[in-house]
Amino acid sequence: MEKREVLVIGGNRYFGKRLIARLLAAGDRVTVLNRGSSPPPAGVVHLIADRDDEDALRAALGARTFDVVVDQVCYTPRQAAITRRVLAGRTGRYVMTSTVEVYADQDSVAPVREADVDPMDAAVDLELPWHEPEFLDAHYGEGKRQAEAVFVAEPVFPYVAVRVAHVLGGDDDFTGRLAHYADRIRTGEPITVPPVNRPATYIHVDEIADFLFWTVGQDFTGPVNAASHGTLTTRELCEAVAAAACGGAVVFQEASETDELSPFAFRRCYGMDNSRATQLGFAFGDVRQWLGQAVTETLGTVN
Repeated sequence: MEKREVLVIGGNRYFGKRLIARLLAAGDRVTVLNRGSSPPPAGVVHLIADRDDEDALRAALGARTFDVVVDQVCYTPRQAAITRRVLAGRTGRYVMTSTVEVYADQDSVAPVREADVDPMDAAVDLELPWHEPEFLDAHYGEGKRQAEAVFVAEPVFPYVAVRVAHVLGGDDDFTGRLAHYADRIRTGEPITVPPVNRPATYIHVDEIADFLFWTVGQDFTGPVNAASHGTLTTRELCEAVAAAACGGAVVFQEASETDELSPFAFRRCYGMDNSRATQLGFAFGDVRQWLGQAVTETLGTVN
């Protein structure tokens, strides 16, 4: 296979670093661009720039061109607009890591399909305070949805949005969500869930790295859902945690409409239909086959 020039924006932790390892193992020439807060793996070209600063981004990239760009940290329409302008004419394919949260306004019992959220229908507002961390955290799904809309509205390169399910696994899971469950189960503290606790789709950290690596080599465009087969309820997730968390009881506490919920406890369905990716040729695993492994990777096995 001919070596590819691949730019990864962000991607220095969790499934991003696993993607970089796969690209290097395949013989690709990899460039990593980030703000320099942490060094990338050996074997890559490292560029340092704030991707929100258009002039700095242009200067860092210089005259470089790429076969594929994988953007792990595009969170807002402003970032998307800058990226579109800077990368126009210098990449053959752009892959944006998006999220299941773009479906936040959906509440379908049936797993959602890509067409259920068409980025062409999203209103883009560049004047919102996207630079404010609290605003961005509160509008994460909307930021991703508007970012997708920017690329679709004025396409300047073939574009893919990988809508990633909730990711589990790995001893470097930085979210602390499974550890939250483990601590409460060990101490018998209640886990807050809604009166009707909806199921969700998940994907293993290695599987999403595999999926992104596979996507780099494909030629399809548009949004695509990335999720393992099957869904999990909070109870199933907690039972798996309990099995690896040195005993303790799983105690649920029903939330009121205003109570803050525990991680992975949802008032709405978070199931994604992965049939498009499957039909394109990617073989997903089943969430129940890898769940126990994911929990022990993150928490450690307790005897």
